[in-house]
Amino acid sequence: MNVFELTRKLIDIESVTPNEEAIGWWLLEYLRPLAQQFDGHVEALYVEPHRFNVFAHWGEPTVTLSTHLDTVPPFFPSREDDENIWGRGACDVKGIIAAMIKAAESLLGDGHRNFALLFVVGEERNSAGAYAAASTPRGSRFLVNGEPTENRLALGTKGAFRFELHGHGRMAHSAYPELGDSAILKLVDALQLVRKMPLENDPILGASTLNIGTITGGRAPNVIPDHASAEVFVRLVDDGASVRQRVPETVGDLVEVKDILTIPAIHLGSLPGFETFVASYTTDIPAFGGAWGKPYLVGPGTIHVAHTSEERVPKDQLAAAVGIYRDLVLRLPATA
Repeated sequence: MNVFELTRKLIDIESVTPNEEAIGWWLLEYLRPLAQQFDGHVEALYVEPHRFNVFAHWGEPTVTLSTHLDTVPPFFPSREDDENIWGRGACDVKGIIAAMIKAAESLLGDGHRNFALLFVVGEERNSAGAYAAASTPRGSRFLVNGEPTENRLALGTKGAFRFELHGHGRMAHSAYPELGDSAILKLVDALQLVRKMPLENDPILGASTLNIGTITGGRAPNVIPDHASAEVFVRLVDDGASVRQRVPETVGDLVEVKDILTIPAIHLGSLPGFETFVASYTTDIPAFGGAWGKPYLVGPGTIHVAHTSEERVPKDQLAAAVGIYRDLVLRLPATA
C-alpha cells in the first residue's frame, strides 16, 4: 500500500479511546514481515488487558518515530478527493502513522538501521500508553512525536491545568430565597473572579488561556439550588504551580476547588530548514518525560480540523511527511 492507501486502511479501523486493540493487532501483523525481512523485531507492550503499545525496532534505536493509536469519538470512515483524505483520525493521527511506516520502509530499503517505531494507546484521554512506555525505555536518544503541525516543527507545546469548582448551598422554596443559600450564585461569583484572574505569559509560548467548559447545578427553576459545579481548563505556558495556587486564593470560601489534571508546558528544539510554530495543545511528550530521548514534534495536517466532523489531511503534506520523518531519522544522530 502507498501512504494514501495505508492512511485510509488505518482510518477505517475504529480506535476511539480505549478501543485500540483492533488497530494494534492489525499493525503488529503489518509490521511483522518488515521486521523479518530486515532483521528487526516487533512486539506488543501491554499497558492493561486488551490495550497495548506497538513497538518495532531495527538495531539499537537512536531515533524513535512515535504517535498514538487512539482517536476521539465519533468514528466515521475514510473517503478521499484530489486534495485530501477525510475521516476520523485522518490528521490526528492515522495519516501520521502511515507516513512513519512508509518512512521506515524507505530507510530499511536503503540499508539504514538503528531506529524504531512506537505507537501508543490513550493519548486522547490520559496518555496511558506514553506513561507506560516511559517506565520501560529502550535507549533511544531522540523522540519524534507526531501530531498535526502542518509539517512545521513546534518550538513548544502549552500545558494543561484542569480543575473543578463546586458550590454548596441549602435548598429552599424559591418564593423565600432568604431561607436558602444558592450554590449557583456562589459559583457564578467565583467564575467571575476566575475570569479576571491574571495568567502567565511566556516570550515563546505566548499567553495562558482559560476556558469555562461546563456548568451544571440546581434542582428545578422554583428551588433554591443546593449544588452547582463547573469544569475549567487553563492552557499553561509554565509548570502550572502559580495558577494552581492562585485559584483557591481567588475564590476564597465561595466554592470548593478540586484539581483534576496538570501537564506542564514544554519547550522544544528547532532544526535548520524547518518552519516553526508554537502548539497551543498538549501531547504525549510530557508523559514520556525524556525517557525516550530529546523530543521533537512534527506531522502533516492541521489541528484546526482535528476532533471535528471535517477532519482531513492534505495529500501533499502527507506525502511530504514521509520524507520529513526519513530525514529526521538520518539527521538527528549527528546533532547529539
